[in-house]
Amino acid sequence: MEVRGVGMREEVELLTGPHELVPHFGEQLIRVRPKRIHSRGLEDRPLRRSSRRRSSDGTPLVGSRAMTASEPTILATSGGHRPGDRTRVTFDALVHHAVELAEVRGRRPRVMYVGTAIGDAEHFTTRMTEAARVAGFDLTPLHLFPMPNLEDIEASVLDQDVVWVMGGSAANLLAVWRVHGLDAVFRRAWQAGVVLSGVSAGSLCWFRGGTTDSFGPELRPLTDGLGYLPYGNGVHYDSDAGRRPLVHRLVADGTLPDTHCTDDGVGLVYRGTRLTEAVTEIPGKGAYLVRREGDTAVEERIEPRLLPSPVG
Repeated sequence: MEVRGVGMREEVELLTGPHELVPHFGEQLIRVRPKRIHSRGLEDRPLRRSSRRRSSDGTPLVGSRAMTASEPTILATSGGHRPGDRTRVTFDALVHHAVELAEVRGRRPRVMYVGTAIGDAEHFTTRMTEAARVAGFDLTPLHLFPMPNLEDIEASVLDQDVVWVMGGSAANLLAVWRVHGLDAVFRRAWQAGVVLSGVSAGSLCWFRGGTTDSFGPELRPLTDGLGYLPYGNGVHYDSDAGRRPLVHRLVADGTLPDTHCTDDGVGLVYRGTRLTEAVTEIPGKGAYLVRREGDTAVEERIEPRLLPSPVG
């Protein structure tokens, strides 16, 4: 993936992930039903509130840490960034929604930015830091190249309200995280109420697998995700023409389990491992559930809730 020498438009697109194309696969593997589901109908029962002990102000506690989200929460997206008025990049509604899910009260939200998938590119970290300043967030970058920049990674992760993972190479991200034990660290943080979120590779990583261009221009399956969520994940579903047919093929042949997909600008909210809502920062976009029926894949559209545009 080329980082140097890109213009402003291409660089912002790079922040949300690459969009290479692959040949269309056989139509016999794809059967799309026009049925639509409103995302609020995904919740068939009220969310269970945490029974963990709480501090005097009602905030749940995990050990000595005040817990923000009341249960394990993931926001998996194909968006979150846009060009700013005075900055190269600003946080869009999906990043702000991740902070809302953390239920932060009475102080500035703490967000950890993880750029492993783009090799911890320093100029991207600078732009994320500036975007956080504009948004009113306290940002902590986690770098793993050439060595971790934080002495106690787990303590630093657990001190956050939100972890936001940048797109790029999902395969490289997973390999480097496992070397440093972050697969276990992020699971403990998720269970402790830190909201895990991200875009593109930063979405795919939380699932069992999906499609990736980590290995070259032609999309390929990735099946060794962290698996916190027991589904496949399809990102950039509307902007990368190769994603949909490959997802359908992989679900139809059993390579991927039921797979949850997002158009650009759309995010999926999970409480525990339950998909509870789809949200979007762009009108008209959709989310999709792709499941196997016999030797074919069946797709259903979820209508996401439109998030308010962030102020400033």
